Amino acid sequence: MRLAYNDEQDMLLETVHRFGSEHYPPNDRHGLIRRGRAGEAAGWSKMAELGWLLLPITAECGGLGGSIVDVMAVAEGMGRHLVPGPYVATTVLAPALLAHGGNAVHDLIAQIGAGQTCVAAALLEDDGGYDVHRVGAEATSDRNGFCLTGSKCHVEDGGDADWFVISARTSGNGADPKGISLFLVPATAPGLSVERFRAIDGHRHARLTCTGVAGATLVGPADGALPLIEAAVGRATCAYLAEAVGSMTAVAAITLEYLRTREQFGRPIGAFQVLQHRMVDMTLACEEARAMLCHMALAIPQGEAAFLRALSASKVRISECGLYVAQQAVQLHGGVGFSDELIVSHHLKRQMMLSLAHGSVDYHRMRFAA
Repeated sequence: MRLAYNDEQDMLLETVHRFGSEHYPPNDRHGLIRRGRAGEAAGWSKMAELGWLLLPITAECGGLGGSIVDVMAVAEGMGRHLVPGPYVATTVLAPALLAHGGNAVHDLIAQIGAGQTCVAAALLEDDGGYDVHRVGAEATSDRNGFCLTGSKCHVEDGGDADWFVISARTSGNGADPKGISLFLVPATAPGLSVERFRAIDGHRHARLTCTGVAGATLVGPADGALPLIEAAVGRATCAYLAEAVGSMTAVAAITLEYLRTREQFGRPIGAFQVLQHRMVDMTLACEEARAMLCHMALAIPQGEAAFLRALSASKVRISECGLYVAQQAVQLHGGVGFSDELIVSHHLKRQMMLSLAHGSVDYHRMRFAA
């Protein structure tokens, strides 16, 4: 079983592939990571010009209204070249959370599509694991809107965000699925503490502490945001899985070329049968991951229950395959494979983070079983 993009999606993937080759060569990755948002600015602007930032945004919000599979084609191309920047967090997850915010967020969504601002979603808490319904942060109404109190951990790509979409409880307590609402808060809001940190893959994340953050804007329905959050997270997870498939495809191709050119004892090391077997196993893992991506895509129109089950199954197997392929690539390159100067080590680090994004392997295995 193979995920077959249509002609437009194939052209989109090829365009992203050429874009990544031209603007994100492996030798430049260190410099881009060190420069942070300034290093991403030029590429981010070009993505906006090409319409890739508008693609995940619905037509009702002024975007291009691309399907999940359209977004997956872009994400796969970005995964092949480890394109830095908060593409999924800012253009896939955040607009999906803001889609029901009405006129209050219409201009902000337009700025996201134009590449003028970055928005991150703060949905997880220390005591909640990966469960987005375990919300302890509280929101109380005041004359200026709402006042937020609580903390959020691991805000993906929140290190450079200008705005945060924060989930907080307006009623109920503990793990109650009802009573959760979404709020929009600027990164400079008084009472909001942003602790920024860099993850192993170079992306810049954040932890938030809200100490009486006043004037928070309610986006979406009060007390009923959980279905919107789950749908948005599912959409973002699809994009991350496509990125993982693109990354493992690229690192397998890099490793195959290395085995063909690296010589030992007067012959290419790819001539040794044991290494050929390892390369075959890597290729099979890539094909298995792509088959799971196809399985997930085919489940999208089958209803929420079927899609969520396929999503968890795909998350488990694609994460396992991605880590296996990247680890084998590093090992087959020998000692140099561990160095930051070689791109395969960056693929391994990105696969490690993608395997944890929106739920670990163990979390999704338990959800699938349930």
